[in-house]
Amino acid sequence: MLCTGDLIIWGVPNAGNPQKAQRYPWDWARGLRAMAETGAASLCPGHGGPVVNDPGLVRRILQDTAAFLEEVVDRTLAVLEDGSPPHVDVVRRVKLPQSEAPWLQPVYDEAEFIVRNVIRYYGGWWSGRPSELKPAPREQVAAELAALGGGPGTLLARAVELAPHNMPLACHLADYALEAAPDDPAIAEGVAALYTERGARETSLMATNLYRSAAAGALSRFPSS
Repeated sequence: MLCTGDLIIWGVPNAGNPQKAQRYPWDWARGLRAMAETGAASLCPGHGGPVVNDPGLVRRILQDTAAFLEEVVDRTLAVLEDGSPPHVDVVRRVKLPQSEAPWLQPVYDEAEFIVRNVIRYYGGWWSGRPSELKPAPREQVAAELAALGGGPGTLLARAVELAPHNMPLACHLADYALEAAPDDPAIAEGVAALYTERGARETSLMATNLYRSAAAGALSRFPSS
């Protein structure tokens, strides 16, 4: 019997957690392959039900998960070696591996977050954009963009307009609107609504909870909202 802890959680491995210290998917994969070689008949994962008396399935789960992690690492490194920063562009260029296996669905973590951890390890904390090496305070940037765009309300209105077909871009504008007008309850309510909607669209628990927290944070200055 193998007791894997959180190395197996019946989902994409939590090797990209955006709120934790650096994690190492290559070592994670090596550990899984070592466990696969034991020939264990049963597996007790960190989350989800056990596999009992089925050594073939145990081996497949371990090997499939190791291969998934290795593929994420290999594809990320290939993109890093073919242009490197800005990091956000590296993430967009990595073709994420897909799997139909129920033990490799993005229900808690997701492959994009693992890509970001690989970039963080090999590429450092700088995004690669010159302005972000020693950036201005966000509130100053937000105020300037809001002034150029017609005010925080205009930014939020455009965010709402974009949301149905480009939610990531909409959220950038919503962030700037909120940072430019942190004491405006109407802006806060609009931003909270966007992040509530974005959280509802996500598959991974991690992303869902972070977007829900963003919605709550937008309203935190206004307890009655």
